[in-house]
Amino acid sequence: MWPLPSRACYTARMHLVQLLLPLPKHGGREVFERTRELLTQRFGGMTAYLRSPAEGRWRDPAGEVEQDDVVIVEVMCEQLDRAWWATYREDLEKQLGQQEIVVRALPIETL
Repeated sequence: MWPLPSRACYTARMHLVQLLLPLPKHGGREVFERTRELLTQRFGGMTAYLRSPAEGRWRDPAGEVEQDDVVIVEVMCEQLDRAWWATYREDLEKQLGQQEIVVRALPIETL
C-alpha cells in the first residue's frame, strides 16, 4: 500500500494548445524561430516535436491529394484566449503561405 500524502493532492486545470505547422519547403526557418520565441515569451515555455515530422495529407477541391510534413508545437496555458489564437493562426497562415493551419486546444489536468 502507498503511504498517505502529507498534504492534499490537487490538479490544476489547464489547456494544451497545439499548432500543426508545415515544414517550409524552401527556407522559412525564421518563421519557426519567431514562433518559438513568441510562444516562450507569452506562455513561459513551449515544446516543439522536430525529430520525426508527421505527414499531413488532404484532398484539395480538385480532388488531388496534397501533402505537407508537419511539426507539432504546443504550449500549456491556464486561460484560453480564443481571439488571440485565431488572429495568430491567421498570421501564421500568411507567413507560411498556407490556406489553413490547424490550431487546437485540449483541456488537461496537470498532476
